Amino acid sequence: MADITYETCPTSAPFFGFMGVTAALCFANIGAAYGTAKSGVGISSMGVMNPQLVMRNIIPVVMAGVLGIYGLIVAVIIQGAITTPDNTGATVYSSFTGYAHLSAGLCCGLSGLAAGMAIGIVGDAGVRAVGQQERLFVGMILILIFAEALGLYGLIVALILSQQSYDCSASGR
Repeated sequence: MADITYETCPTSAPFFGFMGVTAALCFANIGAAYGTAKSGVGISSMGVMNPQLVMRNIIPVVMAGVLGIYGLIVAVIIQGAITTPDNTGATVYSSFTGYAHLSAGLCCGLSGLAAGMAIGIVGDAGVRAVGQQERLFVGMILILIFAEALGLYGLIVALILSQQSYDCSASGR
């Protein structure tokens, strides 16, 4: 029984949970930063010719920033679920839980990264196009919504995965 418990609840299991926290926050923030920077370049370029449209076209930057918030939410939830060893020093955080938290962080983080890249590219080209033809604004917003949905899908799956757990203290220790 001790061998099975050690295999399901090794001392290295929390590492995977903490890597999930890191993946969620870092990858989502990289996506948010890229989307913000790329869209910001387009807004700056468009604003030279049509400064009255700058505030209207700030939407891609806001949408990119939301991706970082998704990563923060998942990172805080996962971090709150990582348990410290008990009084005897035995790990109560299982490998199953660590892997679930790692996959949750990767789902949210990499989805946020992909969404940020899409928002950045669409935002850059979109705001430049809107600067020349304002009727393209609604089309740009629709494309941005679909790009943002990619990050939202990752957030939803990450929230579901973060609730998966196995408590080592229930395994007969």
